[in-house]
Amino acid sequence: MKFEIKALAAIAAFAAAPALAQEGDAAAGEKAFNQCQTCHVIVDDAGTTIAGRNAKTGPNLFGVPGRQAGTREDFNGYGKDLIAAGESGLVWNEAQFTAYTKDPTAFLKEYTDNSKARGKMTYKVRKEEDAHNIWAYLVSVSPAAEEAAEEAATN
Repeated sequence: MKFEIKALAAIAAFAAAPALAQEGDAAAGEKAFNQCQTCHVIVDDAGTTIAGRNAKTGPNLFGVPGRQAGTREDFNGYGKDLIAAGESGLVWNEAQFTAYTKDPTAFLKEYTDNSKARGKMTYKVRKEEDAHNIWAYLVSVSPAAEEAAEEAATN
């Protein structure tokens, strides 16, 4: 019975992690992230660099899964249309992230229903598989995934 409760707690903690990857491969995503690190970095809240270089063009991608778009406090380079999308409810999940990374401007035009919307991210992830894999990698290093693993280990 005690094992069942711990297992259920671990499953619940894992399920609570926002927008967990469905289609991607985190190991492949770690490799595919190389195309992102010209502009982005993944640095955890303790200041440890998980991936990337000291890029400042784009926001730190640590904690992107489940985060409202355009809200990373330590980044002030978001475009007004991405901020508006976030304010109207855009929260990063796998579907939104992959669509955005494949064509940021087209995504924002559709999401905001504004034909003049523009994304500041000019790079487009060419392969859909890469976009899913990058998402899976971001989920694997997200705070929610870390918390779920820690919770499962301590129970």
